Amino acid sequence: MPQCEMCGAEESSLTTTKVEGAELELCSSCTDFGTEVRDESTSSGGGKYSTSSSTGKSSSSSGSSGSGGSSGGSSRPRDMFDDMDEIATDYDEQIREARESRGLSQEELADQLNEKASLIRKLERGDTLPTDEVQRKLERALDISLVEGQSTDDADWETNDAGTMTLGDVVKRKD
Repeated sequence: MPQCEMCGAEESSLTTTKVEGAELELCSSCTDFGTEVRDESTSSGGGKYSTSSSTGKSSSSSGSSGSGGSSGGSSRPRDMFDDMDEIATDYDEQIREARESRGLSQEELADQLNEKASLIRKLERGDTLPTDEVQRKLERALDISLVEGQSTDDADWETNDAGTMTLGDVVKRKD
């Protein structure tokens, strides 16, 4: 007999439920923690999945829009994380170095951004991630980019010919 992936209870039928972005097979008492996911064949929705909600919107209202050119096959519903930029792993060092190169103290930078100095200290220690608004303020004031993006090293990996680059094209030998 199948087990609920949340509480472990054994039930004859489990319901596929989306809980904080993960699709789980849940018992009837645990389905309240998420949104039921229905297949296209059992639903009147137009997408691959549709969620039951009071507004009647489908969770995949745009199909595979903006999924990076994936063609056919299995396309997944889009979620809020698809549109988010990843913040650089060394954001704390970037902020500190840019501030110091401009000769600003943490308090002066905080005043310039209309934020608290304690926030600047926490950001430079890496204790907290900047909110989107603070990130934009920092990027404008310090002329930096805190988004994990394409560095100049990554440009070496790009090619217009798909599949023509090999490991030998990139490796530098130490002889």
